[in-house]
Formats: sequence, C-alpha cells, structure tokens
Amino acid sequence: MLRMVEVPIPPTRIQTRPLFTSHRKAKIRTRVISKWGNCSSPAFSSSSFSDNFCQTLGGQVKKKSLDKVQGKAKKRVFFLDVNPLCYAGSSPSLHSFGYWVDLFFNQVSLSDPVIAVLDGERGSEQRRQLLPSYKAHRWKFSRQFSRGHVGRAHRIITDVLGKCNVPVLRFEGHEADDVVATLAEQALRKGHKVVVASPDKDFKQLLSEDVQMVMPLAELSRWSFYTLKHYEAQYNCDPHCDLSLRCILGDEADGVPGIQHVAPGFGRKTALKLLKKHGSLEELLSTAAVRTVGKRYAQDALVEHADYLRRNYQVLALRRDVNVELQEEWLVERDRKNDSIVLSGFLKMLDGTKKCGQHNGHTLCKG
Repeated sequence: MLRMVEVPIPPTRIQTRPLFTSHRKAKIRTRVISKWGNCSSPAFSSSSFSDNFCQTLGGQVKKKSLDKVQGKAKKRVFFLDVNPLCYAGSSPSLHSFGYWVDLFFNQVSLSDPVIAVLDGERGSEQRRQLLPSYKAHRWKFSRQFSRGHVGRAHRIITDVLGKCNVPVLRFEGHEADDVVATLAEQALRKGHKVVVASPDKDFKQLLSEDVQMVMPLAELSRWSFYTLKHYEAQYNCDPHCDLSLRCILGDEADGVPGIQHVAPGFGRKTALKLLKKHGSLEELLSTAAVRTVGKRYAQDALVEHADYLRRNYQVLALRRDVNVELQEEWLVERDRKNDSIVLSGFLKMLDGTKKCGQHNGHTLCKG
C-alpha cells in the first residue's frame, strides 16, 4: 500500500511510515526506498552560482522534444503540488484540497501516474539564510497553523492520496518545488512527458516542449493547462529569460527585492533590453564585468550589485539536487477504482466535521 515518505535532514537515514496495515509490504517498500542512500544536499553558497546556473540552464531543461521514444508515444507523469491546494484564499481549507483533488483525478490526470509532494519541515530555511525576507509572510502564517489545522491535516491528506494510489513525498529541509524539479528532470530522462499541477508561478521556469503545467482556476472552477506556447505568447520571452528578469526586478510575492531597491533608475525596460541581447543573467553579469553593456547607470548597477543579483538567482531558481530517485513503481498506470468512494467519503466527513464545529463552536475543525 502506498505511504508517505518522510525524509529527515542528513545524516539521518530515510524513514518510511506505512499508511495502512500490511507490515510485510511496508518492510519491502523500506528496502526499496533505502537504496536512495543519504539525503545530503549541497549548501547554498555564492561560489556555487555558476555551477547551479549551468546545472539548471537558467531554470529550464534544454532538451529536444521528441513525440516518439523508441517508436512509442511518450507517457505523461503528473506531479501534484499539494500545499497550495490546502488553502481557500489565505485560509487553511481541507474542503479546498478535496474539491481540487476530486476535479484533478476525474477531469485531468485520470489513470496517468501521479506523484504528490508536500513541503518539508524547515523547507525554506536554506533560502531564508540567504535572504531573510524570502516568503517571510507565508512563513509566519504557516508557523501560526503548523501545530493547528493544516499541520494536523497532513496525515489526513496523505491517507486520502494513498488510498487513491498516489505516493506522497515530504522531504525535511526541502521545499516541494525543488523535489518536483529534481524528479521532473529524472522523468524527462526516462522519456516521459511531465505535467506539474500547481498554481505556483515558480514552476513556469521548468516549462519546455515536454514540460507543461496545469493550474487550478478558482474563478472558472476548473483546472487549465498551461504550456510553453502559452508562456511565450503571454510574456514574449522564454522561461529562461523570465527567471533572469525576476532576479533583476525581484518577486514581491516571494519577498525577493529587485535591483531597483539599490539602483532606482534600473527598471523593467532596461532589464528586458539587456537580457534579450545577452540571453541570461550570468552572461549579462560576466560581460558587464569586462566591458560596458549599457548606459552608465545600468553598467554601474550590474557591476556594483552583481552579488545581490546572484543571490536572487540562488533564491528564485528551482534546484535539482535533492537526493531522491524516481521509482519505476510510481510511473505505472494509476489504479483509480477507489477514487469515487474515497473522495466522496472524505468530503462527507468534512461536511460532518464542519457542522460539528459550528454546533460546538470549535472553529479549528472547520474544513
């Protein structure tokens, strides 16, 4: 039976916990997963920026798309980013999770394999060491509920997904985004197409011919596919360029300040012009270090604040060095025979809990 995989900070070994009763199956699964070995990951440092940049190719997998692999059509694998689905607006909501997962299984993924990923404990800690403002508001909010509604709901969420034959991964010390990026690259190497199910714009840097997103649209009450062509039509650039642009202009939602905070004259127009000419942030910074690349104010800003921009890149670029191995058993056709019973039962349970909470005044048990 599928279970949630809890991965602690190194050097502790990977721990597994069965969701259901078969001890024999749990023991077998532990042996398979233990082959992943130690879950160490390199620390963030400014000296590793160039290596990271080459590794991630600016946050996008540069891989030629082929519709056929060894004469067979490529199969899709979905990665479900669970945490954002557990909120209705800014309020924790298991009803929101149940609603979107029900739509996802019945209208989007069907029997395609699905791998669900949760944010690990202290997952943002490495990035906050680099930049204390990174997701500061969300971090404080999540801490407020970590021992409350959403924290207690993780076990329920894992049970529901496990009964629907979806493996659930949660790596201590890692954000779900980085786990997904790591596994998505492995899936591409195995010849699969990848679909990331999430409203998180950070995943747009992964888009390619073989990587798509599907996003929940609350205003339309449905999931909507989002592809590389959609991205290019919307932004008139590729995801590689956009990641570099976000590093220069910052990302207010993630608490990442742009260069305009230290060089007020450096705006979007200047950034776009320079990136379209030089292609990437690292190329732009490397060129500015040896010759003039633009007007005096832009040149001075790029030279004086190069470390500032490289730090932004380390914070915003998704990492692919989480020590996890994509298991073949996660890539088989998903058995969906339990979906209807499990999800309808889950939603009925939430309705009953909500009524109970309203009757007795226990607001924390609201769905």
